[in-house]
Amino acid sequence: MSEPALVPATIEAIARWQGIALPNAAARHGLAELEGLIAALAALRGSLRFEEEPADFAAALAECRDAPLQRVAASPSAPPEGPLHALSMTEAADAIARGEISAEALIEACLARIARHDGAVNSVIRLDAEAAREAARAVDVMRAEGRRLPPLAGVPMMHKDMFYRQGRVSTCGSRIRRDFVPTVTATVLSRLDDAGAIDMGTLNMAEFAQNPTGHNAHFGHCRNPWHGDYCPGGSSSGSGAAVAARFVTAALGSDTGGSIRLPAALCGVTGLKPTQTRVPRSGVMPLSFSADHVGPIARTARDCARFLREVAGHCPEDPTSAREPVPDYEAMLSGDIRGLSVAVIEEGFLDGADAAVLAAFEGALDLLRGLGARIERIAVPEMAAITAYGAVVSRAEAAAIHAAWMRECPGDYAIHLSARLYGGYALPASLYIEALSRRGALLRAFCDRALTRHQLVATPTLRIRAPTLAETDIDADPANWGRFMAIPANTRPFNYLGLPAISIPCGFDPAGLPIGLQLAARPFGEGRLLLAADAFQRASDWHRRGPPLAAAP
Repeated sequence: MSEPALVPATIEAIARWQGIALPNAAARHGLAELEGLIAALAALRGSLRFEEEPADFAAALAECRDAPLQRVAASPSAPPEGPLHALSMTEAADAIARGEISAEALIEACLARIARHDGAVNSVIRLDAEAAREAARAVDVMRAEGRRLPPLAGVPMMHKDMFYRQGRVSTCGSRIRRDFVPTVTATVLSRLDDAGAIDMGTLNMAEFAQNPTGHNAHFGHCRNPWHGDYCPGGSSSGSGAAVAARFVTAALGSDTGGSIRLPAALCGVTGLKPTQTRVPRSGVMPLSFSADHVGPIARTARDCARFLREVAGHCPEDPTSAREPVPDYEAMLSGDIRGLSVAVIEEGFLDGADAAVLAAFEGALDLLRGLGARIERIAVPEMAAITAYGAVVSRAEAAAIHAAWMRECPGDYAIHLSARLYGGYALPASLYIEALSRRGALLRAFCDRALTRHQLVATPTLRIRAPTLAETDIDADPANWGRFMAIPANTRPFNYLGLPAISIPCGFDPAGLPIGLQLAARPFGEGRLLLAADAFQRASDWHRRGPPLAAAP
């Protein structure tokens, strides 16, 4: 029996084992996707030849790493103008350090916006207002006493509700963990604490970080602040929406198939997925061991540069975290990208792209050309294999992580999530091992083809226009599966490859929803990504535009 033919029998056996009447309508759509995936890989095998593979994926990351960039003279942010909530993270931190604004006043401005507008956005799960006020007052006392402030002192943040803080509930957006209280604190939260950031609470997210839309059956759907009928992106939906709505200056997100970059693109802000091992994942709810990344969502590339400097670096609690030195990314932002070479891969990234998305993308390429970059369109024949193997890895690993809960309380999952998890159990183990063993070789092949003569790859973050929550609601109508799965098509390949990628705003569609530009680089090439993104933002104002509620009285 062929591999695709094994899948229906396997899924039905699993359903009987679990005691649930599957496949239901949603599961059948997931099953069809899985059968197509296995068939596609079977067809690709004859064209894939890897006689000499790296010993492991970490070795391939090190082998393909980007060349370091030079430091430049620092360019301090300008004194603040306009309302306090409109300040970017770096603008706010610098203004507090200079004594131009108080941390307490900034926190109060953000708390007022949350109280006024989050009823329409639904980005917040838990708000720790009094703790935030107390922390802000402590920052102001330090400043008044003349003590040197840490680099993020006083800036308000909230984070996706899957970054553990000891003694506080971390729901992971789920019913299963509604009352879960971790005994550890995530390394990234501890590092942000040390940098002086003020943690105001936790943000809404896709259940267990497993959808790209913003739907959540347990805490209510998060909504796009530009228009409440539309998806804010996921799974870091609350992070993207809260930063865009000016509730906070920055937020942590996780990214397994696009979950930082998608909400950044759909909400009109900046989202950075670093090289996979660049930021420790200890104390973070896992989704896929091989594809999970941790990084910031903020207003600007400069914000992401300072944020990344504070959270990156090896951590003993996460032995997979890289020991690469952490540079001062902000000191690399010269604004000069003359001579930068950017590759555009049409097949696999522009196929079927919406006309408005293509127009915004071509406009972004023109802007980069105007800044001195060189654009070349290239082909990468391995893209189909990269996409398919990436789906295999994330589906199989998610199924493994959730196996116990799927046996004990499968009814506590939203329909679309349980349907996707069941498909993971039907994947042959040999196919999962194949996908892992080919990963290093495919990374090397991608870098050889796309990132040898070129320093960056450019794509639209999404190739479709922003969809509505209704037309991507699988639980209400499984026929929405296709549009749901189309959202992360351009972001997922860079998770399997482990490459750093950033999404920045580059326009709006006819409905007034943001469009994102995605840039990717070699491993540990975050400095080059941030340099290009910052140069783009110096020459444009897409990232400065706020949603309609930002102008509300």
